[in-house]
Parts: sequence; structure tokens; C-alpha cells
Amino acid sequence: MPTTHAQRALTAATALTLAATPTAAHARPDYPGHTTSHYITATGTPRDTAYADDAGCAAAATGQNGLRILFLGTQEHPDRLRHPGTTAHTTTPRIPAGDTIDIAAAYAAGFTRCNDSGTTAHLALGVNNKDDGGISGRRAGRQWARIVDAAADRADTADLTVTGAVDAEPSWSSPAWARAWVDAYTATTDRRLYAANSAGGCPTPGQSTTACNNGWTLDDIHHLATGAAPTVHALPQIYRTDGIQARQWAHVSAWGLRHRDQPLRAAGALSQHTACTQRGGCARTHNTPRDAWTQLRDALDDHPTAPTPRLPYASDMRWP
Repeated sequence: MPTTHAQRALTAATALTLAATPTAAHARPDYPGHTTSHYITATGTPRDTAYADDAGCAAAATGQNGLRILFLGTQEHPDRLRHPGTTAHTTTPRIPAGDTIDIAAAYAAGFTRCNDSGTTAHLALGVNNKDDGGISGRRAGRQWARIVDAAADRADTADLTVTGAVDAEPSWSSPAWARAWVDAYTATTDRRLYAANSAGGCPTPGQSTTACNNGWTLDDIHHLATGAAPTVHALPQIYRTDGIQARQWAHVSAWGLRHRDQPLRAAGALSQHTACTQRGGCARTHNTPRDAWTQLRDALDDHPTAPTPRLPYASDMRWP
């Protein structure tokens, strides 16, 4: 009996889920190669879907399986998005949050059209935790979950499944706002959430403090990257060339194992090498995807209290 479209999509999603799930015992993982993730500076014009279609086609043509993130910026009241890397005072265009659905569908269409090699992907639609948009964390998280679900209804294919992503950083909101966001997201959808977060100001192994920047603690960092729900998987930012971010996340993992019986549910590492090449201004934060992934693997490997996860993904950010 031929498989249906829904069955094929479920098979692809299951394969990716299994690939991203750590096992109790396995060989030390090897670098998996990297994908390209994108900051989306949407304008509310046909240019947005054209760019997404081209990006999807380019992703499929690489033949590289794995996770790609589209970061769409900051949620604003009542249902708008503003560009990544901006503040509430910026005059850059805002778009309806629902435009994300069209962007995801265009990316999936380009990916499918150019996928001659059977490449599979998670497409994670992401926003950040900036709390200057006049919207509560709870409402924003619930809203994003519904957008991800609607985008999945439109864009899921046999080879591509839609998920969510968040770029949660201590300097951008209170921990309460960020916790409310992730708790609302995970309560609203079963779609996986990739936490492409930072651990700004957090301690490294050997330090006794649990404090991070802006009143956050290791408990907050762990909750947002793993502890909130089984569907949350960490893809931490490992930008710094000195390796300190990898060591911070290894400490978060060790803390989670010790205090929550739950090490970091790590899926891989995020870098910004291409974005730095495009715009500059990245002193000591321009790790290549391989270097970022290797730093995280090695830092996690230095903690024998938990087996090193498989880390199936490495992704590198770029601007349009």
C-alpha cells in the first residue's frame, strides 16, 4: 500500500527525532557538518517569501541533513514582529506575526523543489526573549506555539518538519518573562523547541556561584534549555573563540544532573561565523561551526557525570 503524505512526513520527523536523542552509551561523536540558519529581516512584501524560497532551495542543494533556524526577531503587542538585533525604538518595518506561516511555506517549497538527494530537515521558526514589545511572556509563548503549529500544517513535507526555536538571553528580559514564554509554548504545542540560548555571565566548572547576568541563575538557564519540557532541546550559542561559552554550558549540564537529575538535552551548537564575516564587529566571537561544535563536545566530555550527547547538529547564522 502506498504511503500517504502525512505518513511520509511522520517518518521523516521520527527519523530526525531519533537522530537528536542522546543514547546511554555510544562512541565519542564526530563533527556532523553544518547547516545554514538565517536572520530574517522581513518587510511584509513578496521579497520575504522569495528570499525564503531561495534559502530553502539552497539548503536542500547542500545535501546536508539537519536543523535550520529562521530567526524572525522580537514579538510585539498585539501580533507583530520586528527585525532581529533591534530595539523598540527602531523604525525598521514590522510585519504581522502570521506572515511567518507564509515564510515557512515558501522555504519548504524551495527545499522540496531542489531536493534531489533526499535531504531531510527540521525548520525551526524562532523569536527572542526581548520583553520590550509590550506583550507578556505567557501570551508571547502561546502565540508563537500557535504560529508554529499553523506553519507546520502548511509547510510539513515528507522531508521537512516545522518546529520552534527561541533565542533566550539573560540580558534581554527578566527570568520570569522568559520562563513564562517557554512554559506557555510547551503547554500549547508538542512541537519541539530548539533553545538557541546564551548563558551570559554564568559560572564555569570550578566556580561555586549559581548567578548569571541580570538576576538569572543556573536554574533559569537550565529550565529554558532543557528543564521546561521533554520537547525542549538545547542548541547553545558557542560563539567565543576562547571556549568559555562551551564551558558555561557544560557547567549548566552538570548542575542540571546534580540538582534536577537531568543533564543538558543538547542537540548541537550554534555559531555566527558567516554573520560576522558579513557585518564584522565580532572580536573573539567568530567561531567556525566546526570549532563551536567541537568546543561544546569537548567541554561536555570533560564532565564524566553524564555521557556526552550525540550532538547531531551544527548550524551557522547568516544575515540576508
